[in-house]
Amino acid sequence: MPEEKRTVSIGGSVEQAVKGEYSIDVKAVLSEAWQHTLKSRMSINLAILFVLFFGMIVSFIASSFFGGIEEVINDAQTNSSHALQMINVIVTIAVWPFIAGIEMMGVYHAINKPTQSKMMFSFLHRGSWVALCALLTSLLINIGFQLLIIPGMFLAVLLSLTIPLVVEKKLTPVQAIILSVKALRFKIMSLMAIYAVLLIALISLLLPIALLMTSSLAPIAIMVFLFGLTYLAPWYYNVKGVLYREIFGIYTEEQSNDVGVNSPTNKDSDHNGSDDTFSA
Repeated sequence: MPEEKRTVSIGGSVEQAVKGEYSIDVKAVLSEAWQHTLKSRMSINLAILFVLFFGMIVSFIASSFFGGIEEVINDAQTNSSHALQMINVIVTIAVWPFIAGIEMMGVYHAINKPTQSKMMFSFLHRGSWVALCALLTSLLINIGFQLLIIPGMFLAVLLSLTIPLVVEKKLTPVQAIILSVKALRFKIMSLMAIYAVLLIALISLLLPIALLMTSSLAPIAIMVFLFGLTYLAPWYYNVKGVLYREIFGIYTEEQSNDVGVNSPTNKDSDHNGSDDTFSA
């Protein structure tokens, strides 16, 4: 009997997520994501390098319309620079469709699928929705930080999985934001603890640079920081991938010639990767 492809859901589900019917084990999430990082960090690192380089080019081109980078920086130091804000918007629109691919690498790793750096180009067809979602979430988080630091931190956590929702579940930005807030609010403290560990790791990498910047050991501190980032950055995206799987579930196609497909949490799905309630 020839094998047929069927769509299954691995992990949680949207229906369970909005009811808070999922669990987050902080240690287990960090540990699993670290194991994925040790096995497959190269694809994410190469994609990040491309995004950084592309972002620098876009920033340089955009700043040339406002008198150059030095002029923009000088304006920002003397007063609130509308030019700098406009450049940030342009860079966000340009790079986030590629960052969405990096986020999806973490999602794919969470279901043990191999990835390549070229995967950052795989979701450009959702690029306009991704860019709009990135702008909206950045705006909301900035408003939160301007009000008080705590609201900004909570919003940053509550909105941390919106991009995969736009790409994998094919939601609109507003739908992704609403769903993310509805679901993640149930486990906000566990999620805060996970992101706090990642933040502490980043601070630990930055600390030697701060302490040794004026000494002859500064180049060594910078090298240690860059080397550490080659693990920390993939770890961050793999953590998000594991969280996304556990909370919202991941739709994937599997080969099967019988009814019983072996996977962590399988469910037949009549829709192709998007929930009927929230489909874009």
